[in-house]
Amino acid sequence: MTRFLLGCAGLLVAGCTTIDGGSSPARPQLAIDADFPDPAVLRADDGTYYAYTTQASVEGHQLNIQIAHSPDLRAWEHLGDALPVKPAWASKTQDFWAPHVAKVDGRYLLYYSAKPDAALTDPEQGLCLAVATAARPEGPFIDTGKPLLCGPGFVNIDPMLFDDPQTGKRLLYWGSGFGPIKVQEMRPDGLAFAPGSAPVDLVAPVPTDDPANYRRLVEGAWVTYREGWYYLFFSGDNCCGPKAHYAVMVARSRSATGPFEVKPEKGGVILEASPGWIAPGHNALAEKDGETLILYHAVDAARPRTRPGDDVNTRRVMLTARLVWRDGWPVVEEGR
Repeated sequence: MTRFLLGCAGLLVAGCTTIDGGSSPARPQLAIDADFPDPAVLRADDGTYYAYTTQASVEGHQLNIQIAHSPDLRAWEHLGDALPVKPAWASKTQDFWAPHVAKVDGRYLLYYSAKPDAALTDPEQGLCLAVATAARPEGPFIDTGKPLLCGPGFVNIDPMLFDDPQTGKRLLYWGSGFGPIKVQEMRPDGLAFAPGSAPVDLVAPVPTDDPANYRRLVEGAWVTYREGWYYLFFSGDNCCGPKAHYAVMVARSRSATGPFEVKPEKGGVILEASPGWIAPGHNALAEKDGETLILYHAVDAARPRTRPGDDVNTRRVMLTARLVWRDGWPVVEEGR
């Protein structure tokens, strides 16, 4: 196992403030100083927090789905690979992206996307949504044997399972690839889409060249319910690389299946780049001591690559910050 170091290095501001104490506002804090992108977080029954992320090379070993745990969302320990054995339908490829884990009927379900082996010979074949199961939150997870849904490009990525507290329905959100973020009802066991259900489009991209527009592409859905409102957090437009341009936005609705209204101010943006940090986004939320924390990745401008030969802006570290609610909308403390 790899111990991640948590400290003040890389913080936006001078000094080091804690997330969970004191009267001064919490500022963004470096949680995992390593390539740990697209974080999803789960709080287990014993209070331990688990974070699951996109594939990466760790100490020379390729991990399909990274996993780390923490007792307090501050000190993290890497646990290795949550999906150590590739599924038979994607055994020859290496594109395991943006997982989400939920507990359903006493077991843990890992939703993720992967490129099928069929894509090696068929250029029209894109990534697929998939699900794997485990008895424990740390895994190992075992794929169910076939994808949930396949399609072109990277349209079918970034899954997030959500139980609607008002209807009792189990819903899966996903989407990217210059298409809309979608939602569709799942079977009660979470292993397949509900018979007779169909995807519903929620938030569409806005295809303009305006440099202030982050919605040229939308992805990274995370949904939460609060005081009668469903809040859909999403990110866009380009997560990484030389043209990295990424931010977190939010929309809300009175129904889990929409229609959703994007926050009117600043195109819905609640978290964007600032000096020292590039392309923040793809968030998760966690509750701790009565507060809501947002976990997300961003590129440290001082160290934008893991290895010298990597593309710029591909080392995405995990940060946390406090999320507060004002006038019916979420606000990230400091906003950057």
